[in-house]
Amino acid sequence: MAHVISSACISCGSCESECPVGAISQGDSQYQINPDACVDCGACAGGCPVGAISQD
Repeated sequence: MAHVISSACISCGSCESECPVGAISQGDSQYQINPDACVDCGACAGGCPVGAISQD
């Protein structure tokens, strides 16, 4: 199950640099996770300062 980024995202980019497979990119209004590339490691969730990332 892939992780998702909620609307609480502040677009700081911390999650993008934590992702070992490059599944996170800047979207129109916030960062987003490509569910097909996500390996569900949770590294991004640990790097989010506002807790905006959770399992789908």
